[in-house]
Amino acid sequence: MIKTVLFDLDGTLLNTIDDLADAGNWVCTQNGWPTFTVEQFKHMVGNGIPKLVERFSPEDARSQEQLAATLAQFSARYDAHKEDKTAPYAGIPELLDTLRANGIQCAVFSNKADAFCGKIIDHYFGTGRFDAVRGSRPGVPTKPDPAGLYALMEQIHADPAATLFVGDSDVDILTGHNAHLPAMGALWGFRGRAELTAAGADALAAVPEDIWAHIQENNR
Repeated sequence: MIKTVLFDLDGTLLNTIDDLADAGNWVCTQNGWPTFTVEQFKHMVGNGIPKLVERFSPEDARSQEQLAATLAQFSARYDAHKEDKTAPYAGIPELLDTLRANGIQCAVFSNKADAFCGKIIDHYFGTGRFDAVRGSRPGVPTKPDPAGLYALMEQIHADPAATLFVGDSDVDILTGHNAHLPAMGALWGFRGRAELTAAGADALAAVPEDIWAHIQENNR
């Protein structure tokens, strides 16, 4: 029986990659560094914004002080432009409404900075679709460490035996498994079937509707 679905954000609910890449490349250009393709950014994201900044920074610009300055530069640029090209994936709003209508509670657990998560979810999904939204917080290890996920589940009183984790990368599958939850891979996201399968995804969704079908099958 599945009563709770916990969603990753970037690459699962929202296609954020263009805005992330634009902000990253803007920072690179400002600093005279090489820029990257959107496809390359798809493999840089997933472990939190500090790690993304480290990955697009040249090796000689990775001192603690430089990374802190670059992080601040990126965060300000991304915050100002995080809704330029981002959009929900087709079928996601309808899926969320179906889950809510059928008594399935939903929450978001992301490695994106916590302050960004709340703002971007409110902008694209309004209020009422999620019982909680949690991003990366100071002092809490990022996914795939399950510490933040445990805190989120405790907050919304989710039963681990009735909870499904959904995400688009190996980080998400590992996060679910580290928390002893089944983990479903979203094939429309940034990484794709090979990575999700190799990570041991318990199920795969080609389209958002497949998540509801999986829950119905599970709850029979």
